[in-house]
Amino acid sequence: MLLLSLDLLANGLIYGCFYALMAVGLAMIFGVLKIVNFAHGEFFMVGAYTYVLVALKFEVSPWIALPCAALAGAALGWIVERLLMRPLYRGYASWGFMKDEYAVVVTFGLSLLLINLVDKIVGPYSYKGPSLIETSRFALGPVMLTGQKAIAAVVALLIMGGLAVFLKRSVWGKQIQAVAQNRLGASLAGIDATRTTALIFAISGMLAALSGALLAPMVNPSPDVGAFPAIKSYVIVVLGGMGSVWGAMLAAMILGVSEAFFSVYGSYDYRDAFGLAILVLVLLLRPQGLFGEKGREL
Repeated sequence: MLLLSLDLLANGLIYGCFYALMAVGLAMIFGVLKIVNFAHGEFFMVGAYTYVLVALKFEVSPWIALPCAALAGAALGWIVERLLMRPLYRGYASWGFMKDEYAVVVTFGLSLLLINLVDKIVGPYSYKGPSLIETSRFALGPVMLTGQKAIAAVVALLIMGGLAVFLKRSVWGKQIQAVAQNRLGASLAGIDATRTTALIFAISGMLAALSGALLAPMVNPSPDVGAFPAIKSYVIVVLGGMGSVWGAMLAAMILGVSEAFFSVYGSYDYRDAFGLAILVLVLLLRPQGLFGEKGREL
């Protein structure tokens, strides 16, 4: 029983790392612009495809394909911000739309566009990505882990640790926090809020793309592969508190571990529904989420 519990805890934390990497970017965008990016799953898909195609077509190491996927996600995020998001805070999004409506329509349309674009370019087929490590399984104390899952989780942890240091210690990270707290105040203090928002979109796209690349050997990317991770991300962001990066990280771990235990002691088929049940329970007890602010304006 103890060994099984340790195994479930380890696997739950591994999946929590993947969930967190995907959800943190979504939380950052909401924290600054107060909008939900409905194309977030397609950043995941672009990262997964970039990783697989670069590794297979150019026959390079997966460790080289991984940063290529990150660059593709960051570039896509930056382009989306420049072309589609700037009307939100420059006062141009008034063509009969409110701000939230504009964001929903634009990001949902972008999601459909990217899915169909990839479908036309590479076809509706799924591809199996190469593993980052050759070892299939290894023992970590009494727990047996899959090599690909473990190394991908370690990379995800390093990325999130780097992001935490970046947000806390770097000038750009402090500017992001300032814009998230008060965009006008940050602008009056001399911070270029527009450039900072572009940076946030680039980071968000990079994190989602890295999540897709790390999971590519396990999910076999197809054009609609980002739909399910995106739904998980929405659940995590609401559970952690809308716009809270730290809340998203904690919620991802809680969700990953809870689902792992429920899949064995409850029902594997209903483990995703169990995640939604946790969300409902938390919102009943704490409507603002784990780290959200009570009465925060959406």
